[in-house]
Amino acid sequence: MTQKKPIIALTPNFNVDKEEPYMRPAYLKAIRNAGGIPIILPLDLEETELSQLLETIDGVLFTGGPDIHPFYFGEDTQAHCGNVCLRRDRLELSLLRLAMERNKPILGICRGIQLINIGLGGDIYQDIPSQFPEDFPVAHTQPFYYDIPSHKVDVTSGTLLARIAGSAVLNVNSMHHQAVRRVAPGLVASGHAAHQLVEAIEKPDYPTFFLGVQWHPEYLWEQDPAAARIFSLFVQASR
Repeated sequence: MTQKKPIIALTPNFNVDKEEPYMRPAYLKAIRNAGGIPIILPLDLEETELSQLLETIDGVLFTGGPDIHPFYFGEDTQAHCGNVCLRRDRLELSLLRLAMERNKPILGICRGIQLINIGLGGDIYQDIPSQFPEDFPVAHTQPFYYDIPSHKVDVTSGTLLARIAGSAVLNVNSMHHQAVRRVAPGLVASGHAAHQLVEAIEKPDYPTFFLGVQWHPEYLWEQDPAAARIFSLFVQASR
């Protein structure tokens, strides 16, 4: 009998100006290559509907997207904060809590790592260039296409990320102006960019799979085995 493929729910991106949800194909391709079936969640699900869906969903991927409203981590809006999508914030924070209650495997990418950290009680830099001093400013919003790495991440030994990476350093791409600042209770930082900016978080006591990364492995997996392993181990944990 053919083994059933795990169903991976992806949170939708949302064009605030056009009021349209959408999904970048790179996420779907990465999940399918790893052996999962990706589905895109509707934006306006209630908690009862999310709970019902989680009876069928095997893993959850929190994707990239717009900034998260600063009220969710107790701050006013900083001058360089970008646009927000309150409907998406509400959906994802509820989904995170409900998925964790059921020990569903969780992967967060870019906005996803920030959402996870905020949802568990941490906070973020609303704008790296104006809030995070660097003597050599790293291009966290890189000037070239996403399938080309732009900076390095130092990997913390003994972590899930270290098992995935297979080395002490990863070459990653970068498309963000916000980042994890204070790591939430119960999480650990397992990867750092220059000047100790957090690039990866995980939950060591989580029973399945729990990882957030600031970069975009969905654009790197075809040429980078470590990026491919992020998705393969996530989907494997969702079986």
